[in-house]
Amino acid sequence: MDRDTAHDATGLTCLVTGATGYIGGRLVPELLKAGHRVRCLARTPEKLRDHPWAKDVEVAKGDVTDAASVAEALRGIDVAYYLVHALGTGSTFEATDRRAAQVFAEQARAAGVRRIVYLGGLTPRGVPPRELSPHLRSRDEVGQIFLDSPVPAAVLRAAVIIGSGSASFEMLRYLTERLPVMVTPQWVRTRIQPIGVRDVLRYLVGSARMPAEVNRTFDIGGPDVVTYLDMMRCYSDVAGLPKRLIVPVPVLTPKLSSHWVGLVTPVPHSIARPLTESLRHEVVCHEHDIADYVPDGPGQPLPYGEALALALRRVQDAEVTTRWSSAALPGAPSDPLPTDPDWAGGSLYRDERHVAVDAPREALWQVIEGIGGDNGWYSFPLAWAARGRLDRFVGGVGLRRGRRDAERLRVGDSLDFWRVEEIEPGHLLRLRAEMRLPGLAWLEMYAEDDGHGRARFRQRALFHPRGLLGHAYWWSVSPFHAVVFGGMARNITQAAVKGTGDRRTVR
Repeated sequence: MDRDTAHDATGLTCLVTGATGYIGGRLVPELLKAGHRVRCLARTPEKLRDHPWAKDVEVAKGDVTDAASVAEALRGIDVAYYLVHALGTGSTFEATDRRAAQVFAEQARAAGVRRIVYLGGLTPRGVPPRELSPHLRSRDEVGQIFLDSPVPAAVLRAAVIIGSGSASFEMLRYLTERLPVMVTPQWVRTRIQPIGVRDVLRYLVGSARMPAEVNRTFDIGGPDVVTYLDMMRCYSDVAGLPKRLIVPVPVLTPKLSSHWVGLVTPVPHSIARPLTESLRHEVVCHEHDIADYVPDGPGQPLPYGEALALALRRVQDAEVTTRWSSAALPGAPSDPLPTDPDWAGGSLYRDERHVAVDAPREALWQVIEGIGGDNGWYSFPLAWAARGRLDRFVGGVGLRRGRRDAERLRVGDSLDFWRVEEIEPGHLLRLRAEMRLPGLAWLEMYAEDDGHGRARFRQRALFHPRGLLGHAYWWSVSPFHAVVFGGMARNITQAAVKGTGDRRTVR
């Protein structure tokens, strides 16, 4: 039996980059279901620890810009999935994308990888690269780097991806639900060919077994060509909302549009801008050749309305497995916690609270793990709302990212303007701040036993200032800590006691 026949019989060995992100986190279980072996390349492997498929994959620590770690991750790999992008939040992101793709292509060649599969953006026909948005231009360039390499590549190009938790879906959802009357930019009349995330994953998985001679781009899209105006109206119908009044106007540029989207939706300006800029030109598929290699079954690909209904149902049933915020935002802090052994020193401010709780530790932990999102922060809501608005104003993520799941958290989850850095079920929740700050900040909450059948709540806020501005920031907000952090500790413990009482009453 030759090597290719053996692979067909036993499955391929696949490397997935971007497994902490929206598409990557959903692709991994689909590859496993198809009988493939999976290795994930991640800068922070801990973020994959709590995924339901984590024990079924191999995880390699590394970065796509680091040739040594990429070479190690690609060893023994048949098919490499490239699902990472340096979002356009700085003047150097295109250079970073270019360098990373070149490193990956070169190391894939050296490792004898049989195929690279890349998910890029659908570019409009006849529009020169200089007129494309930087975001779309960079994705197109990365795809070309892979096509020019000696390793056969399948470059899949999609426009708007519709799925529960996708940035495009969240943008559409919040704009339509929150604004019964909308003054919109002209790009709402641009023609688009959206595709359901279920079909994107099907095409990605199927691309692993394309013949060796296939080295090309594939346009992937659903069966419907619509305008963004049509998309919003369809969402309104599917969600059972009253008819929306939408008035397009010519004065809203993509830049202004992204600020408008950032104001109304949880999607921050840094992500909304590339999404809106990509809608300036018509993005419609010009071929459907992917079906020659990954055949469509009955009802495939999903019509737009069905993809929308499925995504909405997943949200309503709290079955969102990954979200657009699953991946860390560019520029988000990644320094070690100050208590780590390799902490380099410097100033570290603390605010610590200890409260005895007349409830079992399990009840306290239930409240801790349920914090944030629609459940709130158990402390002075106006102060938290004001801090969220201020963060949005200065270009941060704000307070509206919410939670992936209303009850359960896992490492890597975004939680409003925090990210879950560590979770020890029943004991510790550590959050890292992703709001704009002149320093690094963490919030820790512990559920402990007091040795007498009751719980003890321990809360610790840590701040490592950067420069004089950082010190000034801490001292300017410290007078409010008694209200914000003290109130939080008090209200969390009261909620645990109340929850215990409610359960006793039910019994």
